[in-house]
Amino acid sequence: MLTDSKETIKEALLSSIRNQTSEQLTGVRSEALSALETLDVPTSRNEEWKYTDFNKALKKNFDFSQVGNTHQTLTSVDQYKFDGLDADYFVFINGKFSNELSIIKSDPKVQVSNFKEAEKQGISAFKENFSKHTDYNKDFFTALSTAFYDDGIFVKVADNAVIERPLVFLFISDSTKGNTIAQPRNLIHFGKSSDASVVEKFISIGDNTQFTNAISEVVIRENASAKYYKLQSENPTAYHIGTTQVYQEKNSHFSITTITTNGGIVRNNLNLKLDGEGIDTHMYGLYLLDGNTHVDNHTAVDHAKPHSQSNELYKGVMNGKSTGVFNGKIFVRQDAQKTNAFQSNRNVLLSDDASIYTKPQLEIWADDVKCSHGATTGQIDEEALFYLQSRGISKDTAKALLMIAFASEVVREIKIKEVKEYVEQIIHNMLHD
Repeated sequence: MLTDSKETIKEALLSSIRNQTSEQLTGVRSEALSALETLDVPTSRNEEWKYTDFNKALKKNFDFSQVGNTHQTLTSVDQYKFDGLDADYFVFINGKFSNELSIIKSDPKVQVSNFKEAEKQGISAFKENFSKHTDYNKDFFTALSTAFYDDGIFVKVADNAVIERPLVFLFISDSTKGNTIAQPRNLIHFGKSSDASVVEKFISIGDNTQFTNAISEVVIRENASAKYYKLQSENPTAYHIGTTQVYQEKNSHFSITTITTNGGIVRNNLNLKLDGEGIDTHMYGLYLLDGNTHVDNHTAVDHAKPHSQSNELYKGVMNGKSTGVFNGKIFVRQDAQKTNAFQSNRNVLLSDDASIYTKPQLEIWADDVKCSHGATTGQIDEEALFYLQSRGISKDTAKALLMIAFASEVVREIKIKEVKEYVEQIIHNMLHD
């Protein structure tokens, strides 16, 4: 059991890593450990964590000496797949890849290997990109993941390949036998002029406390097109930090849709570097919250080169005593002339006890750009509600219909039919309870 001291938390983590053999702590892991020793567990005193004190979550009786123990009870994951979807499934139980539960069809256009194999074989795309775009020298949880990693999946989509079957990463936190700690780490590489879709689905089972620190590094080469979906529906006892780190080369296209509907405390970090001309990036987010759920979405888009564009739309619906946080940053570097960048955050509060903290930001060093940002927060439209009730629709049903319409602007960006239907059903169930 951990005490209230953040230094005690840190020491428990460091001690757990040091207990591993020196052979396991070479290279980037050793460097991350050194960085971890100088970094502090962030608290609400840190500006970037002002409204999300994860330090409190780490005091929930986690035993950090047990990092890596899976407590696995599952023998089948069929009930967590998408109905009718023909896809490759990469299954992780408490952060550990399960080859037995995964379904990965052989495709010469998609190279799949675990991190140890990729390192041993000296795969250039892995060597050149693993932990190169995430900064473990500045972020505590990134350093933690990098120091601890000993398992993960590297996926490389071949140049010019068009992959029809989505790549589904199914992350299951199983706390039926006790508190769990999971640190899944994956690297996905889209080759030049390739086209593929990735789905990340996070779910949890069991009533004990769960802590997830997940990092996905995404590299999108020249002219490639990547569609990414991140779905989060975990238990109220789940504490989740998810980082998606994206690096784009010239003329590439990337879209990501993040849907969060449940959890204890959820922090999503989405960082993108647009390192080339002609890049097109779209970011969509939807958080539908109730109870005491707390969701913090942090995004950062770095326009490093000219003639690129990014578009961002995040929407939130807060009910009960839930809390939403949105902090979006757009950076336009001095050389990134002719940049178009747009950012919008829109929120609806359904109860007097719900809260939203929103902070859209622009930092522009170029003078020939088109950039805008904005945020709105309000309550449900009473006139629209009255109109629907006047047509014989009950008040609760009318509210649900208005919120479904509000959410649809984000949901319609999901281009995989089976995934979209899954999300629509979750939203329908939440709003009609």
